[in-house]
Amino acid sequence: MNALESALARQPRVPLGHLPTPLEPLDGLARALGPGPRVFANWDDCTGLAFGGNKVRKLEFLIGEARANGADTLITTGGVQSNHARQTAAAAAKLGLVCELVLPRMVEGRDAAYDASGNRLLDDWLGARVRIVARPADVAPAVAEIQARATSSGDVAAFIPAGGSSPTGCFGYAQAALELAAQLERDRLHVEAIVLAVSTGGTLAGLLVGLEAIGLSIPVIGIGVYAPRAQVAPAIRELGARTSARLGTPEVPDSRLDLRDDWLGPGYGLPTDALCEAIALTARSDGLLLDPVYTGKAMAGLIALRRQGNLPEGNVLFWHTGGAPGLFAYPELVPASDDAHSPQARTKR
Repeated sequence: MNALESALARQPRVPLGHLPTPLEPLDGLARALGPGPRVFANWDDCTGLAFGGNKVRKLEFLIGEARANGADTLITTGGVQSNHARQTAAAAAKLGLVCELVLPRMVEGRDAAYDASGNRLLDDWLGARVRIVARPADVAPAVAEIQARATSSGDVAAFIPAGGSSPTGCFGYAQAALELAAQLERDRLHVEAIVLAVSTGGTLAGLLVGLEAIGLSIPVIGIGVYAPRAQVAPAIRELGARTSARLGTPEVPDSRLDLRDDWLGPGYGLPTDALCEAIALTARSDGLLLDPVYTGKAMAGLIALRRQGNLPEGNVLFWHTGGAPGLFAYPELVPASDDAHSPQARTKR
């Protein structure tokens, strides 16, 4: 057992995920795009719990810690169509815990169906108590009110930050680095780069901490989907430093953080033409369903980098963090059957 494995083994954890997740080539995408690096996908939408996704890995440690502290109630936050909220609600249902969701409106211009479909519909099916608030600034007072009510009832409520992005949540992706290393060794596969979506940053920070700890120097390209790089990068550096300090592993050098915001478009949750093309292309080339907030923009970045010749030769791994339920909240993005593979497929407003 290496130092990272030993440190993670000491952390409270509850088994939630279907792990390891599949690692497979996207050969249909390669055929559609033509000559260039071969693309593989790590299917973290296969982690289980109500359509799965990357948050399941984080929740194993976050809920492990919460239960170790006696919690019987989980409180978390995210946008109205939050994948993290949906997966937290699913984990709470599985473990017999109360789940309280405080969801601020973060995407402008959506209609009433947006509040009742996709992840929001699943929140209700999973038994979560949901409060929708007007702005992110309204989250803290709502959470404080819920915590006070829980305390007065003799309950213990644990707050999980948006995206599960805390050092404890990052442990899930430090663990994922160990899983990836074992898969690459098993398959005798060499990967030249990893591409993934970045929002609150816990997935990227945790993966970098894990890779650094085991000496696996694969470059990781983060595609920003939440805010400009200048706003997000310092938070990811701090999160990574706190995580490695908790685990007692080497700190990640600043040079390892490769975060790009070229495919953010007009903002979080707002579609772009490149996103629409990416979702249609991967769906019809490999049966891979991306989402209109996170993985669609990450794949748009990967496709653009590949077309530009700006990915290393060899094999590139796309870390599919899940989120497909969000597709049902954006029905206007569905392309016509005859243009789904075309760069001319456009967002319908």
